[in-house]
Amino acid sequence: MSQPTRASKPSVSPQPETTAVLIPLSEAHALITTFATFLTVGIHNILFYRNLYPATTFLSARAYNLPVHQNRHPKVCSWIQDAVEAVAAQLANGNVEKVAVVVHAPLRFRSRDFNNKTGDGDNKGKADKARAIDLPPGSVLEKWMFDVSRFPSWPGGAEAMREYGNAIRKREEDDDDEAAPAAEEEEEEPLSGDDRGIVAGDDAPKINWTDVEEQFRAVLRRLSHAAEGLEALPIGCTFTVAVELKEEGQAPIGHPQPWIPSQPNLQKTKNSTGGEVAGAKTTPIRSVEAGPLFFECWVEEGKAKNALKKTSSTFE
Repeated sequence: MSQPTRASKPSVSPQPETTAVLIPLSEAHALITTFATFLTVGIHNILFYRNLYPATTFLSARAYNLPVHQNRHPKVCSWIQDAVEAVAAQLANGNVEKVAVVVHAPLRFRSRDFNNKTGDGDNKGKADKARAIDLPPGSVLEKWMFDVSRFPSWPGGAEAMREYGNAIRKREEDDDDEAAPAAEEEEEEPLSGDDRGIVAGDDAPKINWTDVEEQFRAVLRRLSHAAEGLEALPIGCTFTVAVELKEEGQAPIGHPQPWIPSQPNLQKTKNSTGGEVAGAKTTPIRSVEAGPLFFECWVEEGKAKNALKKTSSTFE
């Protein structure tokens, strides 16, 4: 697996400009935690339905009252968790416009990557044809996109979110060490004082968590349906998780460096979105709208995948 990268601008129709709504920090913490869980489940299901790992390496589970699949290899789970946490940190800072799960072509093609309907005697000829494909190793075949440009905002960004989460964990640890409070005592809020800039008042939007879970369940259903309907990928494909930053977003620079920039040909240009998926087929999955939460998702198939389709049909 490759490291998370900053993605290019995909070729899609422009969306109307919309300012992200401001929500209380308490709800923001719950919302971004829930979205991170949803993104984790979505990545595992993409890996399963696109056969990026053998089906035997996945466990059957349930999320949002829906059957889902989870890879059981510890290193795969750890990598996905680290990638989603890195995405959530950038999302909390309001830097992210789109999140992408990018599927790359194999680094080396082999004859067994394609259909073999004419017998083993033709393997050598198929391998020669495979080597003749004018397709750079690691070319982008698919991009599973999540447009989070209108994700809700909150005071303080990632730093406030981190401090709020630490305060909640500390409060839970203290509650475990102490006796339960008396029934007549009023329950305290996780953070006291000014709550580090929490938005108050009747104007703060409320989140219907039942509606949020129903929306996530619908997305996962559509995602699995879309994945099963796509052409099969060759053996040996890899994947990565990428983010496309907003124009005003600051690049995540630090040490250790969890992010690396994308290749120059995938960066946004003045007159076009560019990239290896430019002009590719786009299949919409679903738009999610639940209170202040709004995002859209779709899958893009790159030009490199069309080359693989032609090669595969030649070998049949």
